[in-house]
Amino acid sequence: MAADRARQEDPARSGAPGDDAATHPWVRPGPGPQGRRRDLFLGFSMAALALLSVVLSNSMGSFPLGPPPPWPEQLAWAVAVGLPLIWRRTHPEISTSVLAAIFIAAQLRHSPETMVSSASLFIAVYSLGAWGRDRRLAARIRIGVIAAMFTWLAIAVGLTIASQQSEFPGAAGPISPLFAAAVATVLLNGAYFLLAYLLGNRTWTSALRQHELEVQAEELRRSRAENAERAVNQERVRIARELHDVVAHHVSVMGVQASASRRVMDKDPATAKTALAAVEQSARTAVDELRRMLGVLRNAGATDGALGYGLEQVNSLLQGARDAGLAVEYTVYGTPVPVPESVSQAGYRIVQEAMTNTIKHARASAVDIRIRYLRREVEVEVTDDGRSVPFSVPARSPAGLGLIGMRERVAAHDGSLEVGARAGGGFRVRARFPITQAGAASDTRLPGVPA
Repeated sequence: MAADRARQEDPARSGAPGDDAATHPWVRPGPGPQGRRRDLFLGFSMAALALLSVVLSNSMGSFPLGPPPPWPEQLAWAVAVGLPLIWRRTHPEISTSVLAAIFIAAQLRHSPETMVSSASLFIAVYSLGAWGRDRRLAARIRIGVIAAMFTWLAIAVGLTIASQQSEFPGAAGPISPLFAAAVATVLLNGAYFLLAYLLGNRTWTSALRQHELEVQAEELRRSRAENAERAVNQERVRIARELHDVVAHHVSVMGVQASASRRVMDKDPATAKTALAAVEQSARTAVDELRRMLGVLRNAGATDGALGYGLEQVNSLLQGARDAGLAVEYTVYGTPVPVPESVSQAGYRIVQEAMTNTIKHARASAVDIRIRYLRREVEVEVTDDGRSVPFSVPARSPAGLGLIGMRERVAAHDGSLEVGARAGGGFRVRARFPITQAGAASDTRLPGVPA
């Protein structure tokens, strides 16, 4: 994630000394239009305050560095120390370097304005730490500016000591007055520049963390959208699978019965009538199942098991096969144990789809349905004695909707599916679903529904 990568590449956040992210790849974007307007206002405001400071200093007659330059030059230096702040966020490296040079030059010329100039330098060093694009360059410039300021400070203290004409009046401490003044000046300026440096780093780190939060929020939003799309696609597949299972079985039976009725309509009206009654019943059952399924799908909290079909209802499928002219044998092996509703329904649908394929394509005369409750599995097997239809037939091919639905149901429960021709003729569909309950021994045969 971006946050982890940032922690690895950010020395400050990992506890390392020095700059907070000298090698961090993230570049803080510059200010917007409103931010640039604020910087413009700040630059002109600091220039105006510097002009006021010049007036006040001359009015007080306080010139600690020596005789000041002429008034026009004083005013020029005052304006010069404020204007670079206009570019403090768009070009922080240039702004800080220029302002530091102006500050030292004004001091060399004995400009009486020092208070606003010091504040402008503080803002510039802070801004470079908070907005510098190149973190290594930003650190080097700040360290260079601070070193230059302390060099100038040492020179200024030396000049002050050299020009001192008398002892410090009222000095009574145990430390030399000159040494005390030098130490106090160094401590004050050290705290001043250290605070500007650390505040700039802190602001940049806060902006980085905000950026990481935004990136993570975007990734989370994208992940939610992908999950929602995946859920929609899975639901579409589930609906398609249910529609295929419900419609295909009953429509197949109806087609066989209608064909039989057409063939015997003139020769055996009674048989034709019975076949048509079976078609009518299959149609009603199909409509009822469709209504039930659509009702469940409209219920957001419904699950597959809510459709009410499972291994216990396999017997309800046999009459349709018998009406289609098949000899049906249904047998249960082992001791039936409770299985999850989703597994039970999946087994029911496997049997339904296998019988549908037998009725539609196999030209079989008999079908054998076996359900085995094993120790850790429940096995569903459907075999017929019909012809082994080539896999090019859509309903029995790997690309057919029927087999696709079977594979999806079995895979959803970590089961296995075997589909193919039997040795000696016929076709077999065998599905195994893992279960947690301990089943009975597989060699115990229970009576099923007789053919």
